[in-house]
Amino acid sequence: MSYVGPDFDPPQPRRPRRRPLTVALAALVPGALLGWVVYETVGGGGGADRTASPAPAPRSSAVSSAPAPSPSGGNGGSDSGGGDDGKASGSPPARPDGSGPLKGKVVVIDPGHNPGNFRHTAEINRPVDIGTNRKECDTTGTSTNDGYTEARFTLDVTHRLRDLLERQGATVKLTRDGDSPAWGPCVDERARIGNTARADAAISIHADGSAPGDRGFHVILPGSVHAGAADTRAIVGPSHDLGVRIAGTFLRETGEPPSNYLGDGTGLVTRTDLGGLNLSTVPKVFIECGNMRDSKDAALLTSGAWRQRAAQGISEGIVSFLRAS
Repeated sequence: MSYVGPDFDPPQPRRPRRRPLTVALAALVPGALLGWVVYETVGGGGGADRTASPAPAPRSSAVSSAPAPSPSGGNGGSDSGGGDDGKASGSPPARPDGSGPLKGKVVVIDPGHNPGNFRHTAEINRPVDIGTNRKECDTTGTSTNDGYTEARFTLDVTHRLRDLLERQGATVKLTRDGDSPAWGPCVDERARIGNTARADAAISIHADGSAPGDRGFHVILPGSVHAGAADTRAIVGPSHDLGVRIAGTFLRETGEPPSNYLGDGTGLVTRTDLGGLNLSTVPKVFIECGNMRDSKDAALLTSGAWRQRAAQGISEGIVSFLRAS
């Protein structure tokens, strides 16, 4: 989620890079997360139901009813440098009648940024009120060194995640889909879409643009904000629960370690400067799935098979949260 111009020049780190964690801490924190995952699985926290259903259902989007792009070559497990956007080949279809364990639950997924943003700099640079201050409407996002953009990555993972949740019976809405709208939406509108939908859970999908050598995922939680149009006090607790569950299942499904440059190895970061969180009135988190500027993370982020595992990990965390709520 580092923000760069249309040529995607390498971004500067948002804060000084932390010294590497000690071996003891690096071993302790993933172990704690894995222990939590085992507890959730055995104790009924719940993973995604992979049972197939007989017929597809219409897709639900807040901004477009267009279907997801077809996978390139029809193989969702291809390592084709990001060309296999869309759901994996052979995925069980959504439940046509909305039945399933998540029937009646609404999930809003926010694919970060938009591939058209760099052509609309005046529009995305317009300041909007995020409660604590005013920030730009949106940003371009980052990319790998080979040009695979964050906006493309986030939409692909979103489509995969939508498929998994719909097969559980959830109603899923997106803040953007495909090329509509041509830019944005602004961060305040992204939050408003989740609020209007009265989402039971909302998540914004991102990938970071930090320095090479910075690796791992982190989940961003809303801090307590009560200023202007922002009041997160009611959602801080449930959002923390949602984020912890997603961090645990994401680690388990992808093998991607918690960030080595933010969060002190916990995979969790609290922020009060993001409009998408500040303006939310429903439980919401962001996830930075990895660092696009690190070669090892970039190899994962550009793999269709890994993106499917990422979607699975996020889905299982959301399912666990919704079943417990």
